[in-house]
This record gives sequence, structure tokens and C-alpha cells, in this order.
Amino acid sequence: MSAPPAPAPRRRLPKAARLRQLLDVSWKLISDEGTDALTLGRLAEAAGISKPVVYDHFGTRNGLLAALYQDFDVRQTAIIDAAVAASKPTLKDKAGVVANSYIDCVLTQGREIPGVLAALDGSPEIAAVKRQYQLVFIEKCQKIFAPFAHPRTVSLASLWAMLGAADSLSHAAVAGEITEAQAREELFQTLLHMVKRSH
Repeated sequence: MSAPPAPAPRRRLPKAARLRQLLDVSWKLISDEGTDALTLGRLAEAAGISKPVVYDHFGTRNGLLAALYQDFDVRQTAIIDAAVAASKPTLKDKAGVVANSYIDCVLTQGREIPGVLAALDGSPEIAAVKRQYQLVFIEKCQKIFAPFAHPRTVSLASLWAMLGAADSLSHAAVAGEITEAQAREELFQTLLHMVKRSH
């Protein structure tokens, strides 16, 4: 009777590759089981690695949630930047690509991102991380729409209102309460109205 084959040795991945793997496994866990099921221990088990490796990357569950939000934000920023750069220099074109890109990014991430965002709000330090990325997005929009605004700026109050609308519309589309097309069109009109009000 032959001995059972020895288990394959675990591969040591470079730190950046391991982080990417852990983020991908985390998104899958949230998609399959919900945000509440995401713990560092559960992530280690799903990724087939020891808990200390996961703790080394994230420290705490809040650290993991912050890393997931950052991962989402980096991808969203790259998509929006590329779309804006490729669009025509008109208000309608810029508003269209920002609206479509924002809604598309949240829809692509599916129901996972609202759960991560809700969990982020539960901790003051994590809420600060979310706010930092919100401020970056608002500054980006202010620059995109400055050439069409008078006197060359859109008010911060208007930009915060637009961001609230963007989040609500995209989450409503994810939940199936409105269609993707309705979410895109409403955000597009919100952006146009925001800039026109600055005149």
C-alpha cells in the first residue's frame, strides 16, 4: 500500500502579489457571504494561508475594510481619469463620462461595495479614510467642471450634494430599485444642473 502523496508546499508570494490575492479573495467572500462574514480568520482560511500572514497585511478587520475601499477607489479613479481624458471638451461629454464611469464602477463591484461602505462608517478612523477619498473625488470634479463654471468654480456644497446623489443612485441601481440607465441619466442631469447653477 503506497503512502498518500505529500501536500503541495505553500507558495511564498511576493508581498504585493499576496496582497492582491487577499483583496481578491475578500471581494469574493463578501460577494458570496456578505460583509459581516469577512473576518481576518475567515479570509486566511479561504485564501489557504496562516492567520499571521493576513494579520501582517491588515492588522485588524478595519484595516482590511480600509484596504478594500482603497482598492475600489484606485480602480474607480483610473477608470474615470481615462474616460475623462478620452472625452470631448464639452460639458455634456465630461458630465456623461463622469456619470457613466461612477455608476459603472459601483455596479461592477456589485453588492459588495455598499456593504464595505456601511462597515466603514462604523469606525471613526475608517470613516476618515473614506472621507479622504471623497475629498479627492470632489477636487477632481471641481477641476473637470471648472472650465464650464462661472466664475471658474463649482461650490463645495454643490459638489457634496452631487456626491451624495451619485452614491444613492449607484446603490439603488445595485439593489435593483432603479435601472442602470435611470441611474446614469439622473446623475448626468445632476452634474449638468450643478455646473449650470454656478453661473
